[in-house]
Amino acid sequence: MNVNESAENYLETILILSKSHPVVRSVDIAEELGFKKSSVSVAMKNLREKKHITVTKEGFIYLTESGKAIADMIYERHEVISGWLESLGVDGKTAASDACRIEHVISKESFEAIKDYISQNER
Repeated sequence: MNVNESAENYLETILILSKSHPVVRSVDIAEELGFKKSSVSVAMKNLREKKHITVTKEGFIYLTESGKAIADMIYERHEVISGWLESLGVDGKTAASDACRIEHVISKESFEAIKDYISQNER
């Protein structure tokens, strides 16, 4: 499941958009991320080649099992880390921005330790 930060961001964006859109298209991703459609098309080609997404002939993008696993992992990290930072008093916008960077580089071990710490201190 070794993918780069850019691919993780695209997969997470597809996951998030799929929660609010009946179908996800490249144009939706480009609009959400503020990227050119041509850049998104190249990224979708790469994700398709790595079998993280499928694209129908109509241009509808779906996560494969591996793509969904990566997207779920990144999304969980984002939600947990941004929520934790906010609980520490960090402004919401800053917490979300910092979480976007941290979610890609934090080790599984450190993330699990943070999750355990949070759950123990919520009691």
